[in-house]
Amino acid sequence: MMNAQQIKRVRVTTIAAILLLIAVFIISVATGFASLTPSELFRTIMGQGTPRENLILFEFRLPRIIVAILAGMGLAVSGAILQSITKNSLSDPGILGINAGAGLMVVVYIMFFTVETTSFLYVLPLFALFGGMLTAFVIYIMSYIKGEGVEPTRLVLVGVGLAAALYGATLTLSTRLDMEDYSFMANWMAGRIWGDDWTFVLSLLPWILLLIPYTIFKSNVLNTLNLHENVSVGVGVNVSRERILLIMVSVALASASVAVSGGIAFVGLMAPHIARSLVGPRHQVFLPVAALIGGILLLTADTIGRVVLDPSGIPAGIIVTIIGAPYFMYLLARKN
Repeated sequence: MMNAQQIKRVRVTTIAAILLLIAVFIISVATGFASLTPSELFRTIMGQGTPRENLILFEFRLPRIIVAILAGMGLAVSGAILQSITKNSLSDPGILGINAGAGLMVVVYIMFFTVETTSFLYVLPLFALFGGMLTAFVIYIMSYIKGEGVEPTRLVLVGVGLAAALYGATLTLSTRLDMEDYSFMANWMAGRIWGDDWTFVLSLLPWILLLIPYTIFKSNVLNTLNLHENVSVGVGVNVSRERILLIMVSVALASASVAVSGGIAFVGLMAPHIARSLVGPRHQVFLPVAALIGGILLLTADTIGRVVLDPSGIPAGIIVTIIGAPYFMYLLARKN
């Protein structure tokens, strides 16, 4: 149970995160190659905008912004699950190669099927999910030591090595694509949020609406799995079943997110760490905060990327990596 001071801290942090997300949302909507003044933005939201303003806001900008927020939330919660069930603070779907496995299946899909928006809505997330699941299975098998379980450092090393191999395979297959598909795949691997259509919002939204609340519902299980395995068994938790189920949820969130947002790493590493340092390790309170921080991180990165080198921009994945790679090395040094 939390005391009154802890409850107050959680409330203040949550409200602050929501307000910050709203602020970044407004800034992102108003800035870009075709900017909107505050009065134009308000008028357009109220349904009184010009055709140009409606086109900019509702067709170009809002879908991309919502995809960035949803993908950031999905990656953040995915990373939080992995860190808890592996007891490894360095776990992240990008670092462990899950995103790379999903990306490999994306390029396989592009090689054999036509790149159409309507097909992405149903098929591409499933292809990415299959690649992510297969990668997670291989990592788990290669990291498992009989009698000891999954060793955290070995898990990271296997994941990093497998991610490099999968990215190499993806690059090799990409050379067989035509120029248009190759350009698309290069942007995807760089982490450029390309899902700038309402179809992609509809593609990602069900995964987020179903799996993040389910993860929060499983907070007590995650709290228990974060302890020693004997304690988990002692309180009646089926450790093997719950661990496999939650890994599947984590991989599904990461795969669905990167399928429409590109190969983005480190959000799932940073967001849970920041949330845990702000509100503590109880999953009931830190998972929602981690989701909000993940949305803030990715939307901020995408907004900066769009503004810095307007109009071509810098992929959000590169902006996140510039921040996340030093943070990962700091955590690794502190862990050692």
